[in-house]
Amino acid sequence: MNKEFDCVEMKRKGAAKLQKKLAGLSIEEELLFWKVRNKVFKGEQKRRVKTKKSSTKV
Repeated sequence: MNKEFDCVEMKRKGAAKLQKKLAGLSIEEELLFWKVRNKVFKGEQKRRVKTKKSSTKV
């Protein structure tokens, strides 16, 4: 059996990429990074909920 998608491999690659991005940052810079990413994520989440609600209305 040949797997087309491996979620554990995807998780590990994502974690490695994030670790590289955060490697040289100070605590303050890392906190700022997460604050910005959280804000972006919440905005994206809100947009998707709004899009889903408008597409389910009949």
